[in-house]
Amino acid sequence: MFLPKKILEEKLLAFLKEDLGLGDVTTNTIVAPGVKVEAAVVAKEAGVAAGMEEALILLESLNLKAKAKISDGEEFRRGSVLLEIAGDARTILSTERVLLNVLSRMSGIATQTRKLVEKLRDANFRTVVASTRKTAPGLAYFDKKAVKIGGGDTHRLHLDSMVLIKDNHIAVIGSVAEAVKKARETVSFSQKIEVEVSSVEEAVEAAEAGADIIMLDNFSPAQAKKAIKALEKRKLRKKVLVEASGGINEDNILKYASAGVDIVSIGALTHSSRSLDMSLEVTDAAKIFSAQKRT
Repeated sequence: MFLPKKILEEKLLAFLKEDLGLGDVTTNTIVAPGVKVEAAVVAKEAGVAAGMEEALILLESLNLKAKAKISDGEEFRRGSVLLEIAGDARTILSTERVLLNVLSRMSGIATQTRKLVEKLRDANFRTVVASTRKTAPGLAYFDKKAVKIGGGDTHRLHLDSMVLIKDNHIAVIGSVAEAVKKARETVSFSQKIEVEVSSVEEAVEAAEAGADIIMLDNFSPAQAKKAIKALEKRKLRKKVLVEASGGINEDNILKYASAGVDIVSIGALTHSSRSLDMSLEVTDAAKIFSAQKRT
């Protein structure tokens, strides 16, 4: 995933403006202007790094010197220094929380994604781990990028990414087949058509109507296997990708892979992954005290 540096900078500065309000009253009261310090972002637990590019863009846009000690996608241990920062003390301290929020959230998502991807690979499955659009408002780019860094698939980035016919669309149109037909008649050749189904019969109907992807919504592993067998029986299986979604987690992901699905989409990757514990630590406090003493 890629956005021009200026666009990312604007997004990150918007987060900072929201947090700052009219200024960091604590820092501005306690720390004298012009004080220069060095600091580091330290991992309090092991994980997979994500958000390093964003962290550097944010810090450099504020005229701070920053050096990444690890790259996005690399694993780190508890106690690892992820980032070194130098510059104006007031700016560093006022930026601390937003910086850590971005890094810890993205790294948490990447870490959980990597865990699931590796679990599938260790069991010799090639099933794709995908995210959903269940992201926090304003964080879709960062959440989806973290999934990609962790080895997962971003799935739809926006509503215009592909056609995804859901249960409410079918309720309005009247049938799976009619919904797929309408989409096929008007959608660009460049966009795939996916249909969310709630039964084996709907899965077959969607495949026969020409859908590219069948989403088995809240199917158990046993039901998913039954749907795939029904598609195979009608020689439709090779014509579609099969995605399972709903209630998939670390405990049952191998069961879904064993059922034969191509993709497992997991909303919890972005709406429930735990942020990793990180802290920003001033590494040369003497510079603060000596500078304030001179003033």
